[in-house]
Amino acid sequence: MKHLLVDISAHGFGHVAQTAPVVNIVAHANPDLRITLRSAAPIALLKQRFTCEFDHVPLALDFGMAMVNAVEVDVPRSIAAYREYHTDWQTKVARAAEQMSTLQPDLLLANVPYLSLAAAHAAQIPAVAMCCLNWADIYRHYAPQDAESRTIHGQMLTAYRSAQTFLKVQPTMPMPELGNTQEIVPIAQLGCNRREQIEVQCGLNAGERLVLIALGGIEFRLPMQHWPRLPGVRWLIPQAWHTQREDMIAFESLDMSFSDVLASADAVLTKPGYGTFAEAACGGIPVLYVSRGEWPEQPYLVAWLQQHGVCREVTNEQFMNGDLTEALRLLWNQPKPQVPDASGAAEAAAIIAKYL
Repeated sequence: MKHLLVDISAHGFGHVAQTAPVVNIVAHANPDLRITLRSAAPIALLKQRFTCEFDHVPLALDFGMAMVNAVEVDVPRSIAAYREYHTDWQTKVARAAEQMSTLQPDLLLANVPYLSLAAAHAAQIPAVAMCCLNWADIYRHYAPQDAESRTIHGQMLTAYRSAQTFLKVQPTMPMPELGNTQEIVPIAQLGCNRREQIEVQCGLNAGERLVLIALGGIEFRLPMQHWPRLPGVRWLIPQAWHTQREDMIAFESLDMSFSDVLASADAVLTKPGYGTFAEAACGGIPVLYVSRGEWPEQPYLVAWLQQHGVCREVTNEQFMNGDLTEALRLLWNQPKPQVPDASGAAEAAAIIAKYL
């Protein structure tokens, strides 16, 4: 029995959204394949996205960046965390390699914790990395230009370069320093449009539009109780916000997958992030987004969405106070381009199958 070890970052939900469709295809094609998922992502999310059987190890192998909220990086805390994380780096890698060896995997798929890749290299376990970004590039964007940060960045790059291949999922950051990259088309787990069911379940009036608010798994509560009511608009919001208004529906109460909710919406309000951007564009769902400031992945995501989807940026003030009537009107009046190819999961699965 072959064993695939899958290590997934829990910095937002985009890493899970990218990885699950690939692993599902690999598992379906190899019924005897044993799969172990190591991630600090919520188990409920993993069970929703992964349709195959898997063993779960709740383990955080990276932390991405420390966040103030869904759109703002806590730079000082992030830099301090990386300095601590890389203290006695070789010992940390050796310990992680020993832990990995006990699992006896035939292949590691990492999206995209670099400690996992360094450990796999030390344990002589083949590894494939897959993502639209890498933490070395993100870290260098924010890190001070000093000897310590250059050492940390070098250790990160070495880990990423040790993978047999790094599958760059469009839309992707360039990653020119890695040297082992292979670009693939977008990965998007497209849902089913279940609009009629939602209309009956929620008592929507004729012509009412549904706008989903999705901030990608990083906690950030909008003050929606103070938002103005927009005629003809119902909001689909996280249940955890506990906002009780007739024009707001907790999307968890619909008892359907996030992908189905998104596919049933007339628009999504979000921040630039791979999972929602890719699934919205490939599903033909218009996107309102608020900037993430200096987040270095953002220009590539936005440029791709402007080319392949329907989108419009809103200001932080609009995002916070709900003044979105005109933005939504303009969004819904934009022409819709042809949806992009979303066969990246099959492309990645075929590559992974070769290594297995």
